[in-house]
Amino acid sequence: MTTTPSPDRNGAVQPEATTRDVYDAGLAVRRQVLGADHVDRANAAMDSFTADFQDMITRIAWGGIWTRPGLGRQMRSAVTITAMVAHGHWDELAMHVRAALGNGLTRDEIKEILLQTAIYCGVPAANTAFKTAQAVFAVLDAGQDAGPHPTTPKD
Repeated sequence: MTTTPSPDRNGAVQPEATTRDVYDAGLAVRRQVLGADHVDRANAAMDSFTADFQDMITRIAWGGIWTRPGLGRQMRSAVTITAMVAHGHWDELAMHVRAALGNGLTRDEIKEILLQTAIYCGVPAANTAFKTAQAVFAVLDAGQDAGPHPTTPKD
């Protein structure tokens, strides 16, 4: 039995949507999740070498995936944190721990996600992930960061 997916399941990627529509929707979500300052820094650092990459992640990751209504932002943050741990992307993990807090996850929920990664991604990776999250929390607790957004122009 084949079912036709409902158009509203596709977020910004609608049959009538232009590339610009998807980009704009992706940029809006990217700014909401990562923070306007982060996105502004990433765009300011963009040059002819990185422009295509910035366009791609804004359209495809943020416009094509993060705008979809099938998962809430907390769940998307949990999945993203797990992926960052699994692949050892520690700068990205720090950025997404901050974003997860902004998306409504608590520190205890982030701890539980990291405990889960110890089983499925390995204890050494989880050990580094805990240290990374701990450093993010320390910066936030010291008031050195205005919120859940990263302080470095990483994507």
